This record gives sequence, C-alpha cells and structure tokens, in this order.
Amino acid sequence: MDALVDALPAGRVVTDPDVADSYARDRTFVEPGKPLGVVLAATRDDVVTTMRWASEHRVPVVPRGAGTGLAGAATATDGAVVLSLARMTAIRELSPADEIAVVEPGVITADLDRAAREHGLMYAPDPSSYEISTIGGNLATNAGGLRCVKYGVTRDSALGLEVVLADGRILNTGRRTMKGVTGYDLTGLFVGSEGTLGVITSATVRLRRAPEQPPATFAAEFGSLRDAGAAVAAIMAAGCQPSLMELMDRATLEAIDEWRNIGLEPGTNAMLIGQSDASDSQAVVERMEALCVENGASFVAVSSSPQEAEELIGVRRMAYHAGERLGACLVEDVCVPRSALPEMVGAVEAAAARHEAKIFTVAHAGDGNLHPVFVFEHGLTEPPANVWAAADEVFTRALELGGTLTGEHGVGLLKRRWLALESGPVTREVQHGIKAVFDPLGILNPGKAI
Repeated sequence: MDALVDALPAGRVVTDPDVADSYARDRTFVEPGKPLGVVLAATRDDVVTTMRWASEHRVPVVPRGAGTGLAGAATATDGAVVLSLARMTAIRELSPADEIAVVEPGVITADLDRAAREHGLMYAPDPSSYEISTIGGNLATNAGGLRCVKYGVTRDSALGLEVVLADGRILNTGRRTMKGVTGYDLTGLFVGSEGTLGVITSATVRLRRAPEQPPATFAAEFGSLRDAGAAVAAIMAAGCQPSLMELMDRATLEAIDEWRNIGLEPGTNAMLIGQSDASDSQAVVERMEALCVENGASFVAVSSSPQEAEELIGVRRMAYHAGERLGACLVEDVCVPRSALPEMVGAVEAAAARHEAKIFTVAHAGDGNLHPVFVFEHGLTEPPANVWAAADEVFTRALELGGTLTGEHGVGLLKRRWLALESGPVTREVQHGIKAVFDPLGILNPGKAI
C-alpha cells in the first residue's frame, strides 16, 4: 500500500478503515469484506497506475461507480482495493452534428441527459436511479430504465469505450460511427461485464433527438395485476410503441401511499403508467387508454400538462425507496417474453402467498422486465428461508417461461446461486475462458458476475 500511495498524487489513496468502509457497500444488504483501502481516481492515469500496481502485487481490485447497484457487484472483498471512478466526471465532448457524447465514468446519468437537451438531444437510458447513478455503473451492468421499452438498454447507446485492462494496458473499443463491424464487438462484451474484464475510463455514447413536444402520459388503475398485464400485452401487440410502460402492484402502491399519500383507492390492485413521445402522442395515448379499458381498467387518467406527467412518473420512481422504508430488500429483475408477462405476474403473486413472503412487484412492463422486491426485517445480513424459497420459485418460473435471471441489474453476488439454471456447462466454460484472456490473474472484481 505504501508503494501505491507513493505512485499516485497526494490524496488519491484512502486507508482509514472507517472511510474505506463507506466505499465498500452498494444498495444491497450484502455485508462487504474489508478492503485494504480505496483509490479515488481522478484521471485515466490514476487507473493505469492502480492496475499496474495491483497486477504486480496480486491485489484484487473492485471497480466502483456511485454504489447504487442492486446485485452486490460493487461490494468490497477482503484484502481488495476499491477503485472509485466517481471523481471522473467530465463530459469530454458533446457533438450535436454527430449525435454523440464522450464521457468519463463518473458522470451522473441525468446530468448527461440535461447537457444533451441543451442541444435538442437526449441520452435515452434512464434507470430509476438516474439522478444518482453514473454512466460507468450503467455500462458495467448494462442498465435499462423506464424508456428502454422504446430506446433499448445501455448497450444500445454505447458506441465505443476506453478501457484499462488488468495489467494497466489501455484498450480502445468500438468507434464514433453508428455502424461498424470491424473485428469482434468488444464494446458489447465489456458492457454488462460488471467490472470483471477491465475498468471503463471513457465512453462514446449515442444521443438521440429529443421529442419536439412533451410526451403524453396516462395512468390506469386495475382491480387485478393480471388484468394490468393483459393490458400491457394488448398495447404492445397493437403496435402503439410506448416510450414508457411501467406497472406497480397493490403492495407497492400501499407503501408509496403510506409514505407520500397518493390517494390510493381501496379497489386499486395495480397501476399502469404509460407514455408516448411520438409526433401524434395524444392519439397514441388515447389508443392505449382504450385498450386499458377493454382489459378491465377501472379508471384511466391522461395528463394535462408536463408537470402532471412528471408527477405520475415520479410515483413510479418512488417505488424502491418506499420498500426500503419498510425493511431490507432483495431486489430481483427477471425478464420474460412480453406475451408471458401476465403469467409471470401471477407466478410472483403465488410465490408470495405460498411462502408467506412480502413481495412488492414493479415492472418495466413493455419489455417484460419485472422487479419483484422481497422485503424482510431490517438488520438481517441474509434473507430468511421463506424469502429465498419464494425467490427460487420466481426465478425457476421465469426460466420456464423462456426468460432470464436478470434484465438489467446484473448477477453480482446475489444471483450466482441461480446461474447454473440458465447457463449450461459450455456457456460457463466459454465465459471463464474470456475472463482468463482479459484478467489472467483473476484480480478484477473476483467472484462476481460469472
């Protein structure tokens, strides 16, 4: 550690145990290991120096963004150095002509979007944590968000990366162009790799034209979660192309209502919030409204102003925080084919009842991505047996329906117990082979993702 302190500018290395512990955790209940210290990287050269030192001394490195992850991927391991990229906050370039931006990993997602909108553009990925999560963390987990139903996940906006490899070499992947098939897609490989292959120090990302007028938004209330799921399936089948389609169950709505008093009605067991940013957005929303009514909606309201629309979407963004107030949370994010959404919703409800588990369900419903939030007693470092049993059932059913264990949060530590259900032996062998090419010493975020 003395050698690392000497190699970096003053103030870059933190070894005080109490301060280091504050960088060792993410948003999960996972109890982290004890790191040797924290590097507060401010430049690419800081990252290069850290990785060369780590390779020489065989010290594990855990890359970290803002610590908003929900899978345990950024939690420290014993004897590791946490490499924080949060100080690398420069938007190096924003080109309206090419509709791209070049950004450092510590840039807050919402800040990039705001900078793009000054030029009539937008950065499409918008996870619920967009006001506090970083571009680097979004890239590491291939984050999605509320707009991904129309614009895709983070990988769909990543054109090229600057990556520091485990031995300190610098790798540039991808390009500035919208098209390009030279060689293997290394950009796509690093996006979603959870810091196990390299440390992203810069990204060239795609920007899109912002809508010329405010999107039209609706909120629909349903007597059952299944009816709401059927409405989503009908809306997508009708080709409405919503830019946002979010679903919340009764338990989630009750938690939000208890916290913020949203005026929840007794018969409302599910709420669907949808939005269109098309040029004829009002007509599209009216079509979605009619499909909600056809599928059993008890009430539908269309926003009359941008402020009202933001308030509706704000209800959805409160969901996780409302759950956190009531207990520790195991947040999962299974994804199923859109046609299977109603059945998957029913499976979550059945698992909650069978195992007497408290589960709040929210979903990026337009792309079949459900977030069952398993809530248990504060202070426990491990979910109780009934919660794990309910989670086992949810994951198994998602895979039976042709789905996946994680749509956007990543595997981290929390989902490793289910990996064998989705990834066969050949897949695992290939993934470990890729890991060995990029990180032969196994020092980059060991034990995570695969």
